[in-house]
Amino acid sequence: MKKKAAKRLKKLSGSTIDAAEVGQFEALAAEWWDESGPMKPLHRLNPVRVGYLKKQICSHFRRDENSFSPFKGLHMLDVGCGGGLVTEPLRRLDANVTGIDAGAENIKIAKEHARRHDLDIHYAATTAEKLSATGKKYDVVTALEIVEHVAEPALFISTCCDLVRKNGLLVFSTLNRTPKSYLLGIIAAEYILRWVPAGTHDWKKFVRPAELARPLEQNGFEIMDIRGLVYNPLHREFQLSSTDMDVNYFLTAKKL
Repeated sequence: MKKKAAKRLKKLSGSTIDAAEVGQFEALAAEWWDESGPMKPLHRLNPVRVGYLKKQICSHFRRDENSFSPFKGLHMLDVGCGGGLVTEPLRRLDANVTGIDAGAENIKIAKEHARRHDLDIHYAATTAEKLSATGKKYDVVTALEIVEHVAEPALFISTCCDLVRKNGLLVFSTLNRTPKSYLLGIIAAEYILRWVPAGTHDWKKFVRPAELARPLEQNGFEIMDIRGLVYNPLHREFQLSSTDMDVNYFLTAKKL
């Protein structure tokens, strides 16, 4: 499957696609919704990820966080959606949501899972660049755990910016490039704890907050929030942190 993905994606010269990265995740496509499989860390992350998104979006658009439909009327795009782990909760909160991924196998799994749960989600096996070329804009664009897997981060960030409407939000989550992230995000997560398959991440592609914020500001965005994501071994859960952004972090920006 990796060879097929690489062959198909070679045609996309100049894009942000990293064929090897896409192939790696397509090979795991059938396991996206297995909470005990390779995607287990993402399932553990999901309550915190969705909670963070809900808080940021509701605060910005002045929505009631306690509502059953806080995202009603908002058009959202989940870039690099994989099997739909975040896309589905956004829809359940009543957003009009689109999920895109460069991996056709991932989209196939996402569509099937949404169909089985009677969720009206538009999924497409495409890239942010191709979607941007159509002129479509969204109130909220999310790019979670994806920028560290693309071939050209600056182009990817700029393209995501183009997809956001004026006064809309763009939310990233990624890994910081620090000695601590190498120890915990690579050595511990991949080789000791085996949370994710070895080789899932390339530490050199991790993105420091300043490296993410700079192109956003250059593209007319204001940084609204930067928040760390840390693992609490005592409670065996992930938590937000206002001080520790050494490994994982979120960044929310508003289009001016």
